[in-house]
Amino acid sequence: MTITITAFDRSPDGGKGLARDTRVRWALEEAGLPYDVRLVSFKAMKEPAHMALNPFGQIPTYEEGGLALFETGAIVLHIGERHAGLLPDDADARARAVTWVFAAVNTVEPPILELTMARFFERDQPWYAARLPSLEARVRTRLQQLSAHLGDADWLDGAFSAADLMMVHVLLRLRSTGLLDEFPRVGAYVARGEARPAYQRAFADQLAVNTRAPQPG
Repeated sequence: MTITITAFDRSPDGGKGLARDTRVRWALEEAGLPYDVRLVSFKAMKEPAHMALNPFGQIPTYEEGGLALFETGAIVLHIGERHAGLLPDDADARARAVTWVFAAVNTVEPPILELTMARFFERDQPWYAARLPSLEARVRTRLQQLSAHLGDADWLDGAFSAADLMMVHVLLRLRSTGLLDEFPRVGAYVARGEARPAYQRAFADQLAVNTRAPQPG
């Protein structure tokens, strides 16, 4: 059965790999699975055909036979459960990897997204300058905690897993802020993730979509 995912026909980041379909592309590349990509416009994301796949009108979605999924954590875990390369064989190690996937999206990502949204959409607001230090402080707290956990290890818990894939992609949103530079262990961790051949292939595919010539109509 062919796997089909959806992605922006034009990503808001212009192809920097920050759109969440990159996580799913990366997981599929790590697992060595072929897949098709159906590109959708912002308008199409809110139309019934796409809303039937994701009731919140977002990307990515994942289709395989009669199965349709949304939410990147769920999709990446599904891929990891059915294919080698993303989750450990040992039951306890697998449970820890799942825990870190949830930590990436529930604990680390929210303050990063709040900071990102403020930097993009609130710069002209009178409260921006006063609010920014508290937003950055929340992110620094998470980075300090993550750095302490990593120590000198390459990955979160033994070998690379879906947990690292999700965490690295969440942290990539901080690249333009300079905050990663304050935490060398975390910065090196992100760089290791980016250096993986599967990530490089996923990034190149996403970039190619966003640098192609505009389609007629």
